[in-house]
Amino acid sequence: MSFQQGLSGLGAAASALDVIGNNVANSSTVGFKGARANFSDVYAASLGIVGASQVGIGVGVSAIQQQFTQGNLTTTNNPLDLALNGGGFFRMSNAGAITYTRNGQFHLDKEGYIINDQNLRLTGYPAGVNGLISPSNPIELQLSASQIAPRATSDSLSGNLAAVINLDSREVVPALSPFNYNNPDTYNFSTALNVFDTLGVAHNLTTYYVLNTPTAPDGGEWTVYATLDGANPQQLPGNLIFDTAGALSTASAQKVLPSWSLTSGAVTPWSPGTIDFTGSTQYGSESSVDRLTQGGYAAGSLVGIGVGKDGVVQGRYSNGQTRNMGQIVLATFADPNGLLNLGNNQWNPTSVSGPELVGAPASGSRGVVQSAAVEDSNVDLTRQLVDMITAQRNYQANAQTIKTQDQIMQTLVNLR
Repeated sequence: MSFQQGLSGLGAAASALDVIGNNVANSSTVGFKGARANFSDVYAASLGIVGASQVGIGVGVSAIQQQFTQGNLTTTNNPLDLALNGGGFFRMSNAGAITYTRNGQFHLDKEGYIINDQNLRLTGYPAGVNGLISPSNPIELQLSASQIAPRATSDSLSGNLAAVINLDSREVVPALSPFNYNNPDTYNFSTALNVFDTLGVAHNLTTYYVLNTPTAPDGGEWTVYATLDGANPQQLPGNLIFDTAGALSTASAQKVLPSWSLTSGAVTPWSPGTIDFTGSTQYGSESSVDRLTQGGYAAGSLVGIGVGKDGVVQGRYSNGQTRNMGQIVLATFADPNGLLNLGNNQWNPTSVSGPELVGAPASGSRGVVQSAAVEDSNVDLTRQLVDMITAQRNYQANAQTIKTQDQIMQTLVNLR
């Protein structure tokens, strides 16, 4: 008689309880993936024994297989808490040694690196000076807290100022002349916006509109004046010319702004550039501004960080600007179940898992990133408790077979 079947059954049930216990213990571990014990029957390999005569000799644990199903997402108040919705792993660096994780509880260290609780650094694609991200070899992402440089309104990257306005066709030529920006009776309408010099210092640019021909029969013609910081009024070259349908003549839409002397220490004399009135109208309604924009800005300090679904890390600055600071990459594997579990929510690739396949989130089979959220453990506690009861019953049943074998052996011994 053999006790082997019962002993193997006890061992298998104990292994199942170990796996279940580990799942239950990590039911609140962010990014944890539950495991399952897989079993296989055991038969003696013997020649000359036909299948109908074979008796099994027990059970063995064939594999402890992790279940890489999606966990629920829970929102948090930390923008650097990142949850993966879909496939892939965050790629972490420990002085160049790469590991992989689904736990996205990150924060910044004193040097600006994005790290986890084990001080491993998150990797990704770097951003250039102007925020352009070029996929390359992933590096440890380091966010700079430096100010971003100002951009002058006159900079070619700022583009032209844009003014889309409506000038009231019912207006009449001002009774008082010449134009005096201090006297509203000498002009029909005015509007203002801030422009920025080469040091990022804001200046108030005010434009004034004076009707100088009647609206009939050939439309209307308006002279435009401008002041910088409420002084030195200058007339813009050419007039704004509208037809009888209220449309602006294309030839008169672009106006080069004059130059002014500055005392801010910036380049002087200085002109904000060209103002484009394309889209402006002369209708029979109150004069108004539909759009008034310029592309310059002052220097800005970092005030916040956000991460998009595509993994792009953006800095928000005090001047209202945003700038890309890098892009998180995700790694996928041909067989995630072949990864070696290192603990601390980290995995390493093996010959079974295959090499890493790195790319941006939302590309290929990679999931998307959700900022200010974490991925909960995918352990189903209800299922685990039911499995625990089953494993306990299996253990008891196998213990009973050993007890029965013992009783039979005792009966044989008593035959003496």
